[in-house]
Amino acid sequence: MLEIIGSFALYVIDASGYAGIFFLMALESAAIPIPSEIIMPFSGFLVAQGSMNFWFVVLAGTFGNLFGSLVLYAVAFYGGRPALRKYGRYVFLSESHVESAEQWFYRYGSFAAFFGRMLPIVRTYISFPVGLGRMNIWKFSLYTSAGSFLWAIFLTWVGFALGERWQTIQVYTRKFDIVIAVIIGIGIIYFFWSHIRKKTA
Repeated sequence: MLEIIGSFALYVIDASGYAGIFFLMALESAAIPIPSEIIMPFSGFLVAQGSMNFWFVVLAGTFGNLFGSLVLYAVAFYGGRPALRKYGRYVFLSESHVESAEQWFYRYGSFAAFFGRMLPIVRTYISFPVGLGRMNIWKFSLYTSAGSFLWAIFLTWVGFALGERWQTIQVYTRKFDIVIAVIIGIGIIYFFWSHIRKKTA
Protein backbone atom coordinates (compact mmCIF):
# COMPACT_ATOMS: atom_id res chain seq x y z
CA MET A 1 0.00 0.00 0.00
CA LEU A 2 2.77 2.42 0.97
CA GLU A 3 4.67 1.62 -2.23
CA ILE A 4 1.58 2.39 -4.31
CA ILE A 5 0.99 5.66 -2.45
CA GLY A 6 4.65 6.57 -2.77
CA SER A 7 4.70 5.87 -6.51
CA PHE A 8 1.54 7.96 -6.94
CA ALA A 9 3.10 10.87 -5.04
CA LEU A 10 6.27 10.79 -7.14
CA TYR A 11 4.28 10.65 -10.36
CA VAL A 12 2.15 13.65 -9.35
CA ILE A 13 5.20 15.75 -8.47
CA ASP A 14 7.00 14.76 -11.68
CA ALA A 15 3.95 15.64 -13.74
CA SER A 16 2.71 18.76 -11.93
CA GLY A 17 5.68 20.33 -10.14
CA TYR A 18 4.79 22.83 -7.43
CA ALA A 19 1.06 22.35 -7.99
CA GLY A 20 1.56 18.64 -7.35
CA ILE A 21 3.37 19.35 -4.07
CA PHE A 22 0.53 21.66 -3.00
CA PHE A 23 -2.08 19.04 -3.95
CA LEU A 24 -0.37 16.15 -2.16
CA MET A 25 0.37 18.10 1.02
CA ALA A 26 -3.25 19.29 1.05
CA LEU A 27 -4.39 15.66 0.85
CA GLU A 28 -2.13 14.68 3.74
CA SER A 29 -3.51 17.46 5.94
CA ALA A 30 -7.06 16.51 4.98
CA ALA A 31 -6.48 13.01 6.43
CA ILE A 32 -5.56 11.22 3.18
CA PRO A 33 -2.51 9.10 4.11
CA ILE A 34 0.15 10.40 1.72
CA PRO A 35 3.26 10.89 3.89
CA SER A 36 4.98 14.26 3.77
CA GLU A 37 8.15 12.23 4.44
CA ILE A 38 7.91 11.14 0.79
CA ILE A 39 6.53 14.31 -0.80
CA MET A 40 8.96 16.89 0.54
CA PRO A 41 12.26 14.96 0.51
CA PHE A 42 11.68 13.91 -3.11
CA SER A 43 11.00 17.55 -3.92
CA GLY A 44 14.22 18.44 -2.13
CA PHE A 45 16.03 15.93 -4.31
CA LEU A 46 14.59 17.69 -7.37
CA VAL A 47 15.91 20.96 -5.94
CA ALA A 48 19.36 19.38 -5.75
CA GLN A 49 18.97 18.34 -9.40
CA GLY A 50 18.18 21.93 -10.36
CA SER A 51 14.60 21.14 -11.40
CA MET A 52 12.95 23.14 -8.62
CA ASN A 53 13.52 26.13 -6.35
CA PHE A 54 13.98 25.36 -2.65
CA TRP A 55 11.73 28.13 -1.30
CA PHE A 56 9.01 27.57 -3.87
CA VAL A 57 8.94 23.91 -2.79
CA VAL A 58 8.69 24.92 0.88
CA LEU A 59 5.91 27.43 0.19
CA ALA A 60 3.96 24.95 -1.96
CA GLY A 61 4.16 22.40 0.87
CA THR A 62 3.22 24.96 3.52
CA PHE A 63 0.19 26.34 1.68
CA GLY A 64 -0.89 22.84 0.73
CA ASN A 65 -0.80 21.85 4.37
CA LEU A 66 -2.77 24.95 5.33
CA PHE A 67 -5.44 24.33 2.70
CA GLY A 68 -5.95 20.69 3.66
CA SER A 69 -6.00 21.62 7.34
CA LEU A 70 -8.70 24.22 6.75
CA VAL A 71 -10.81 21.63 4.93
CA LEU A 72 -10.62 19.22 7.87
CA TYR A 73 -11.17 22.11 10.30
CA ALA A 74 -14.34 23.12 8.42
CA VAL A 75 -15.66 19.54 8.41
CA ALA A 76 -15.26 19.39 12.19
CA PHE A 77 -16.53 22.93 12.77
CA TYR A 78 -19.74 22.48 10.80
CA GLY A 79 -20.25 18.70 10.87
CA GLY A 80 -18.83 17.70 14.25
CA ARG A 81 -18.52 14.09 15.34
CA PRO A 82 -21.51 12.94 13.24
CA ALA A 83 -19.49 13.85 10.13
CA LEU A 84 -16.53 11.85 11.45
CA ARG A 85 -18.67 8.77 12.03
CA LYS A 86 -20.44 9.10 8.68
CA TYR A 87 -17.58 9.98 6.34
CA GLY A 88 -14.37 9.35 8.26
CA ARG A 89 -13.90 5.80 7.02
CA TYR A 90 -13.79 7.00 3.42
CA VAL A 91 -10.65 9.07 4.06
CA PHE A 92 -8.98 6.84 6.67
CA LEU A 93 -10.06 9.20 9.44
CA SER A 94 -10.72 6.99 12.46
CA GLU A 95 -11.99 8.01 15.88
CA SER A 96 -8.87 6.59 17.52
CA HIS A 97 -6.66 8.88 15.43
CA VAL A 98 -8.82 11.88 16.21
CA GLU A 99 -8.83 11.03 19.92
CA SER A 100 -5.02 10.95 19.90
CA ALA A 101 -4.92 14.43 18.35
CA GLU A 102 -7.75 15.57 20.63
CA GLN A 103 -5.73 14.81 23.76
CA TRP A 104 -3.00 17.07 22.42
CA PHE A 105 -5.44 19.88 21.72
CA TYR A 106 -7.18 19.75 25.09
CA ARG A 107 -3.87 19.57 26.92
CA TYR A 108 -1.97 22.28 25.06
CA GLY A 109 -4.70 24.37 23.44
CA SER A 110 -3.69 26.71 20.64
CA PHE A 111 -0.08 25.56 20.72
CA ALA A 112 -1.18 22.07 19.63
CA ALA A 113 -1.99 23.51 16.19
CA PHE A 114 1.65 24.54 15.89
CA PHE A 115 3.54 21.71 17.58
CA GLY A 116 1.16 19.08 16.20
CA ARG A 117 2.45 19.74 12.66
CA MET A 118 5.72 18.08 13.58
CA LEU A 119 4.44 14.95 15.33
CA PRO A 120 3.45 11.55 13.91
CA ILE A 121 -0.30 10.92 13.45
CA VAL A 122 -1.11 14.15 15.32
CA ARG A 123 0.06 16.32 12.40
CA THR A 124 -2.47 14.72 10.07
CA TYR A 125 -5.48 14.80 12.37
CA ILE A 126 -4.99 17.78 14.70
CA SER A 127 -7.26 20.00 12.57
CA PHE A 128 -10.34 17.95 13.48
CA PRO A 129 -10.28 18.42 17.28
CA VAL A 130 -9.29 22.06 16.74
CA GLY A 131 -12.39 22.49 14.57
CA LEU A 132 -14.52 20.73 17.16
CA GLY A 133 -13.14 23.10 19.79
CA ARG A 134 -14.04 26.04 17.50
CA MET A 135 -10.64 27.66 17.81
CA ASN A 136 -10.39 31.04 16.10
CA ILE A 137 -9.74 30.34 12.43
CA TRP A 138 -7.16 33.10 12.02
CA LYS A 139 -5.15 31.91 14.99
CA PHE A 140 -5.46 28.34 13.73
CA SER A 141 -4.22 29.37 10.27
CA LEU A 142 -1.26 31.26 11.74
CA TYR A 143 -0.11 28.40 13.97
CA THR A 144 -0.72 25.83 11.25
CA SER A 145 1.27 27.82 8.69
CA ALA A 146 4.18 28.34 11.10
CA GLY A 147 4.43 24.66 12.06
CA SER A 148 3.98 23.48 8.48
CA PHE A 149 6.62 25.93 7.26
CA LEU A 150 9.24 24.57 9.66
CA TRP A 151 8.34 20.97 8.83
CA ALA A 152 8.51 21.67 5.09
CA ILE A 153 11.91 23.36 5.43
CA PHE A 154 13.32 20.41 7.35
CA LEU A 155 12.08 17.70 4.99
CA THR A 156 13.03 19.64 1.86
CA TRP A 157 16.50 20.29 3.21
CA VAL A 158 16.97 16.61 4.04
CA GLY A 159 15.97 15.62 0.51
CA PHE A 160 18.33 18.25 -0.89
CA ALA A 161 21.22 17.10 1.32
CA LEU A 162 20.73 13.38 0.67
CA GLY A 163 20.27 13.76 -3.08
CA GLU A 164 19.64 10.40 -4.73
CA ARG A 165 19.56 8.78 -1.29
CA TRP A 166 16.54 10.89 -0.26
CA GLN A 167 14.41 7.78 0.40
CA THR A 168 16.62 6.78 3.32
CA ILE A 169 14.90 9.44 5.42
CA GLN A 170 11.97 7.08 5.86
CA VAL A 171 14.20 4.69 7.81
CA TYR A 172 14.95 7.41 10.36
CA THR A 173 11.61 9.23 10.38
CA ARG A 174 10.25 7.47 13.46
CA LYS A 175 13.45 8.09 15.41
CA PHE A 176 13.29 11.75 14.44
CA ASP A 177 9.63 11.92 15.50
CA ILE A 178 10.60 10.70 18.97
CA VAL A 179 13.35 13.32 19.25
CA ILE A 180 10.96 16.07 18.12
CA ALA A 181 8.35 14.90 20.63
CA VAL A 182 10.91 15.09 23.46
CA ILE A 183 12.08 18.57 22.40
CA ILE A 184 8.50 19.82 22.14
CA GLY A 185 7.67 18.31 25.53
CA ILE A 186 10.61 20.12 27.13
CA GLY A 187 9.58 23.36 25.41
CA ILE A 188 6.02 23.08 26.68
CA ILE A 189 7.15 22.33 30.23
CA TYR A 190 9.50 25.33 30.16
CA PHE A 191 6.74 27.57 28.76
CA PHE A 192 4.29 26.74 31.53
CA TRP A 193 6.98 26.79 34.22
CA SER A 194 8.16 30.27 33.20
CA HIS A 195 4.56 31.59 33.17
CA ILE A 196 3.80 30.10 36.59
CA ARG A 197 7.00 31.62 37.97
CA LYS A 198 6.02 35.07 36.65
CA LYS A 199 2.59 34.84 38.29
CA THR A 200 4.03 33.82 41.66
CA ALA A 201 6.83 36.43 41.52
